[in-house]
Amino acid sequence: MSVFGRRTEAPLPPPPAEPAKALAQPPAQGAEAGAAPVPAPARPAARGPRPEPEVKIAEKQRMLTKLRSEVMDRIDPAVAAELPPEALRKQLEAVVHEVAERDRLQLTAREQAELAEELTQDMVGYGPLDPLLKDESVTEIMVNGPNAVFVERAGLLSQWPIKFRSPEQVTSIAQKMAAGVGRRVDESSPLVDCRLPDGSRVNAVIPPLAIDGAVITIRKFSKKKIDLGKMVEFGSISEQMRKVLEIAGRCRLNIVISGGTGSGKTTLMNAISRSIENTERIVTIEDAAELQLQQPHVVRLETRPPNLEGKGEVNQRDLIKNALRMRPDRIIVGEVRGPEALDMLQAMNTGHDGSICTVHSNTPRDALTRIENLVMMGTASLPPRAVRIQITNAVDLIVQIQRMRDGGRRITHVSEIVGMEGDVVTMNDVFLFEYTGDDSKGRIQGRWVSSGIRPGFADRLDYFGLQPAWMAAVQAE
Repeated sequence: MSVFGRRTEAPLPPPPAEPAKALAQPPAQGAEAGAAPVPAPARPAARGPRPEPEVKIAEKQRMLTKLRSEVMDRIDPAVAAELPPEALRKQLEAVVHEVAERDRLQLTAREQAELAEELTQDMVGYGPLDPLLKDESVTEIMVNGPNAVFVERAGLLSQWPIKFRSPEQVTSIAQKMAAGVGRRVDESSPLVDCRLPDGSRVNAVIPPLAIDGAVITIRKFSKKKIDLGKMVEFGSISEQMRKVLEIAGRCRLNIVISGGTGSGKTTLMNAISRSIENTERIVTIEDAAELQLQQPHVVRLETRPPNLEGKGEVNQRDLIKNALRMRPDRIIVGEVRGPEALDMLQAMNTGHDGSICTVHSNTPRDALTRIENLVMMGTASLPPRAVRIQITNAVDLIVQIQRMRDGGRRITHVSEIVGMEGDVVTMNDVFLFEYTGDDSKGRIQGRWVSSGIRPGFADRLDYFGLQPAWMAAVQAE
């Protein structure tokens, strides 16, 4: 099947030849025929960079733009959409070579192949971002306009040497990503959260909000399933912590995972969720669906932004209220960041124990304060003490995870909510990370220490027959 079967055109006439430029100076006035030419006066040496390279670059870009336009004009989109990427690339490479030969464009075979690859990426992928999306060592991609692309590898940021043709190309890629999940991003709605087919999370901001061109941030979805055992191998948790978190998942403790941006909250939530029994019905609620639960009975819900008329929005609060009517055993909220915090607490307090959510904060104590503030956003009628009592009754554990300066992600606190003393929520650190220094490679070293005391939810552990296992884990040296 040929992608260029849309129309047949007569071959275009070759472009007119440019007039030849004189390579020698005309004879001086009054010089006789056959006389030796008078040498031209010496010119001072030019200062600064020579303009020729810039002229050549501009001419090369003009040729590529013309060639790209002619090739794209001959493509049948319906046929191109059905072709595999490799077959499409081969056909594009053939027509690029044909047009370049016909118009006598001075392009090497390598440049023609690169143009064919670029056109293929534009049509079936995401342009210059395709190689980064396929690179499994890249965990995050940040596009700050057409000329600045940064990537994260092993927790460390670096600039990547790729550029886009124009600011319009970056905006077009952002719109393509949003359209893939039925969302839009344009001047009337210049912000969007969406996801790619592989589950990677995307945030895009386009002009006029983004001053220097569209900004795209992609949190890549790892194809490697990371469980608590893998986190032990990576040095994110200890073996004792692995056992405690597995028991917490099996005993249906309500868990809040706290951390900063990019600290690994979603990865940790996926890992803890592996302890959930396959017989339980789980409802997940997210702005952009990225959780990858392994259980067979999972209902995935995703919010919806308003339409062009500003209507039809479905937010997380609406979904949590609806989830309560869906007979869930557990409710998992990808990120609590608004008034839905009140509904989440009420769900935890009304028989949906074993629920999990994440929140942005720096410490377990800050997580409590943030949840309290989010609840107050939803209702101003509740006094602060009533909100804290509800938090105390709903939440069993707060797990704090942090991305450290060496790029590693580590759980720094596993804290139990004990109760109230006056107006203050009391907590107990089940595990705490203690920094001991750096190794020869600059990697942070430390150890996790445990209080080893009996938790306030010991009756829950007894109910599931797991209290001996819990105590053995927290009291192990």
